[in-house]
Amino acid sequence: MHRRSPPSGRPSTTSRPTSNTSGQELRRLIEQLPEERRDHVFTHSSWAPDRASSYERLEFLGDSVLELATARALYERYPDFTEGKLAKIRSHVVSRASCAVVARDLGLAEWLLQSGADEVSRDELERLAANRNVLAALLEAALAALFLEHGYEPIERAVVEAFDRRIEYALTDHVDFKTELQEALARRGMHVIYSIVDVEGPAHERFFTCAAMVDGQELGRGSGSAKKSAEQSAAKEALQKLGALD
Repeated sequence: MHRRSPPSGRPSTTSRPTSNTSGQELRRLIEQLPEERRDHVFTHSSWAPDRASSYERLEFLGDSVLELATARALYERYPDFTEGKLAKIRSHVVSRASCAVVARDLGLAEWLLQSGADEVSRDELERLAANRNVLAALLEAALAALFLEHGYEPIERAVVEAFDRRIEYALTDHVDFKTELQEALARRGMHVIYSIVDVEGPAHERFFTCAAMVDGQELGRGSGSAKKSAEQSAAKEALQKLGALD
């Protein structure tokens, strides 16, 4: 089997994409996979002759490839971050929701539709192609296929660049204060529940105020246009009072 020669030097994962086209290199690598490997990536268990012929085993391997690439990028980019903070950011970046977003950006759903066109009904195919878990699995399977084809170092930079926006998102917009509060309280043998303090506005434009009640005492209060966002704000205030925010 003909293989592309890897780059002469090890690419740095700390660099960021220079344009809004992150993911193009990873898509190109997937497109250039040998047909047999690519077909394996896009074979769902519903039409595979056996489970080993579907993408499920590849998904298992690709998950580890993504975790390693993300961990190294975070470790090098943010030398002042604690282990706990790095782990939380990595958890967001490699989540199924995050993988599904990248899979959509890469157009993996379209490949799945083509792969199963003669195997299952169009309605079933479209349902699969819209499923978050399926999209995430396709992405991880593709990473595994690339790893098996090229090894790790030649694909590392392309993987990190494809997930660069997810890293930025995890840093700025997707801090899960409720989970952080729950973990901080668990270490102290304490528990939190959330209660709705007030609801304002008409049914189509509600505004919620929630309180974070820690062992029966209000430790934080927050507001938002949705109950979940109000709870997140309340959890953030509680963390600040505990001195538990990084």
